[in-house]
Amino acid sequence: MESNSVAYGASLAGAGFDPVKFIKQPQTIIRFLSWVFAIVVFSTITAEGYVNSNVEAQVKCVFNRNEEVCHYGVGIGVIAFLASFTFLLADMVLPSMSNAQERKYVVMADLGFSGVWTFLWFVCFCFTADQWSKTQDINGIPTDAVHAVIAFSFFSIVSWGALTYFALIRFRQGITDMTQNYTDPPADPTSPYPTTYAPPTYPSFQNTGQDIFQQPPISPNPDPSDQSSYKPPIY
Repeated sequence: MESNSVAYGASLAGAGFDPVKFIKQPQTIIRFLSWVFAIVVFSTITAEGYVNSNVEAQVKCVFNRNEEVCHYGVGIGVIAFLASFTFLLADMVLPSMSNAQERKYVVMADLGFSGVWTFLWFVCFCFTADQWSKTQDINGIPTDAVHAVIAFSFFSIVSWGALTYFALIRFRQGITDMTQNYTDPPADPTSPYPTTYAPPTYPSFQNTGQDIFQQPPISPNPDPSDQSSYKPPIY
């Protein structure tokens, strides 16, 4: 197995964490941007996504007064924010996992979640853009905030799509390496014991035609106590 093999991130298993190298990885940069985009979307909607008209005191969503648009944007934004941070931590600990199955589950979770959230961000972009185009009364509405929500929803489609692509590459690479008889590194590489144990071989004793030991012939003794030679004493 070559040192550059990346069976779900195993090429770095057992190695020390390099923060500089980790930060420079494209996947780390894009995941951080996705985290920032999510903050912009849900915080902007929460802070400036509700206004009230001159005739009513109750605030309404700025996107055509449709509450579902604001709830949807805040919901997927908050979840994307939490997921970005969680998967960022997972990327940090993934190379140190010695079990290939555990790394596989993490990569599969990243691939599945990133793919789903790419689609959900696409829905959010279409939903907000469509409802904003149908908004009639824009008096008092902070249009810059609305444009920011729509723009960063689109940016989130691109960033989460890129994360899906990177996760797919890592998943395919892991499958390729596992099919090439990949074996996990030992849990303790400094262990003095060998990874495989072969029992010692002992010489086999076979009959070569000559007896090493011969038992002396046994002479028959019909009277073990030798009572046949006993003679009574003479008084």
